[in-house]
Amino acid sequence: MIISFVLWRKKQAVSKTTDVIRFDQEHFNKIPGSQKEKYLDSIVIILKNQKNESIVRELYLKTGEEYYYLNNIVKSYSSSLIALRLSNQEKDSSRIAKSFYYIGDCYEVSQKDSAYYYYLQAQKIYTQLQDYKKLGRIHFNKAYILFYDGRFVECEVELTKALKYLKDSNNTKLLYTVNNLMGNCLEKLFMYDQALKYHQLGLRNLQVLKNENMDTDEVNNYNASSVINICNLYDIKGDYSHSIKELSKLLTKDLRRKWPYVYASVLSNLAYSKMKNKEYKNVESMYFESLKIIDSLGVRSSVAYKKFHLGELYLAQKDTLKAVKILKEGYKIGVETRSITEILSILKLLSKIDNKRKLFFANQYIEISDSINSLQSRTSNKYARIEYETTNVENENKVLTKKNFYILIFSFGLFLILSAIFVFNYLKYKNKELKFVKQQQSDSDEIYQLLSEQQEKINNAKEEEKNKIAKELHDGIMNRVYGVRMNLGFFNSKVDEKTIEKRKEYIFELENIENEIRSISHDLSRDSFLENSDFNTLISDLIKDQKELSATVFNYIIDKEFDWESIANIYKINFYRIIQEALLNIHKYSDAEKVDVKIQLIDNHILKLSIIDDGIGFDVQSTKKGIGLRNIKERANSLNGNFEIKSKIGEGTEITVTFTI
Repeated sequence: MIISFVLWRKKQAVSKTTDVIRFDQEHFNKIPGSQKEKYLDSIVIILKNQKNESIVRELYLKTGEEYYYLNNIVKSYSSSLIALRLSNQEKDSSRIAKSFYYIGDCYEVSQKDSAYYYYLQAQKIYTQLQDYKKLGRIHFNKAYILFYDGRFVECEVELTKALKYLKDSNNTKLLYTVNNLMGNCLEKLFMYDQALKYHQLGLRNLQVLKNENMDTDEVNNYNASSVINICNLYDIKGDYSHSIKELSKLLTKDLRRKWPYVYASVLSNLAYSKMKNKEYKNVESMYFESLKIIDSLGVRSSVAYKKFHLGELYLAQKDTLKAVKILKEGYKIGVETRSITEILSILKLLSKIDNKRKLFFANQYIEISDSINSLQSRTSNKYARIEYETTNVENENKVLTKKNFYILIFSFGLFLILSAIFVFNYLKYKNKELKFVKQQQSDSDEIYQLLSEQQEKINNAKEEEKNKIAKELHDGIMNRVYGVRMNLGFFNSKVDEKTIEKRKEYIFELENIENEIRSISHDLSRDSFLENSDFNTLISDLIKDQKELSATVFNYIIDKEFDWESIANIYKINFYRIIQEALLNIHKYSDAEKVDVKIQLIDNHILKLSIIDDGIGFDVQSTKKGIGLRNIKERANSLNGNFEIKSKIGEGTEITVTFTI
């Protein structure tokens, strides 16, 4: 991407011509860091007075690039924006695309969605220009944004496109970067074998770079990063010994001296692998050395990550106090550096081991996790929306060139089709609704008939009970009262002791009659099955009637507070018929001693029927199901219910039917 120019000027013609402006790359590389920005500023000042020529536009892009490498994003953005404006004036497609690309770079850290938008603009122009190498780079940059925004599926798609365009590229360094990011992306998608494949491809790219005499130190740095990524995969698979072997090779004095940050990462990863492999010797000192190096470099972004694993080490060694202390330190640093993943991991662990503040850390974990989920739900499709909205604007511009007549015909045809679909669905829905209403009416009539039969039984029982009581009153109570009354009248005029004693006996007899009347009265006022007839009684009587057919003991189990009034009739009648079918099958085939019929309402919306017998059972797989079981299944299916039967020879049978009401 770097283009070499030489910057110089003739004293006589600085503002008259751009032929005298050049960028001296060799000289620029030798300038001290503090002077580079002043050098670029002087170029920009000269360019302001120049005509809009290709060399001027290229120099604006060049200064924008170098400002970016000096981490002056504001000036990089300004130069790139001027280059875009000038390129648009001259319809310079290649530099318009390049300007979009550089502006996207400026937004990459601060506003990822804006960066994605500008990369997309550059991509469209490079597609028109058929510049596939640039397209490969653009797709990689889009993938990079998606990766660090947690959009791993979309990231994989963009990286696949990048590899497609770069397959014949000689830019081995870019190929390595793409393969490395693809490996990391697939790891996040839990596709570990594929991730390992791409990391190994990256190592092959490094070997090519080494053969191309690329800077050895840079190759070694890339190699260390790739080995760390590969060893992460080994750790995930539990192959810690492999990780220990590969990471140990990287711990050289040369790496410590030239790339201390990478050395610290290798050291902490090696410590983690040893800890997981239960090799605790020197692991603590390795973590502390890694933290010391990071601290000396002033890089705090990975401190929380390392302290979290150090806390895990202390826990593995049963030292909870040390673990809590180091985890709290890691949490504090994680908050400062906004290391969300580490914060959540630390809070989750602290909520389990810190008995004093367990609830506090658990609430913090839930609060942060919910905030992240809320943010992700709001931004989950923003990049897809950017692509869609950009494409939509372009398509709208194309549609404006078409004749309104075709739009009208298409719209009218679409309207007719949608109307036909709507009418068809509406009629289908109404027909289904009518069938359902008819079914409900039929079920209501059937239940009414059953309840009428039950009421007739109750009325007969009442009549029988009244006749019995009337007979008791007439034949027993009335005759005794009459006898006592006659005798008391006979003795009423006598006052001798014998008569008085006789009167006492008859008075006592009156007390007995009073008690008998009270007993009959209590029997009359007692609540009974006859006064509370409902659907539950129907089922109860159905099960009681089975006792007369065989010696099998039938138990009916239902919650006393179960309210059948809240259950639709269509479910009631199907329950009743299913129980009838099941009990008939039990009488025919099971030879059971005991049967339990259990009805439950689970979570107020699941109606469950269980019929369990201790009979001879049968092989569910090999035995052909009869009409009874088929009828039960059809009734369950008719209401989108679930029918399940469990049985083994000699172990009885269990039938379960559930409806979601």
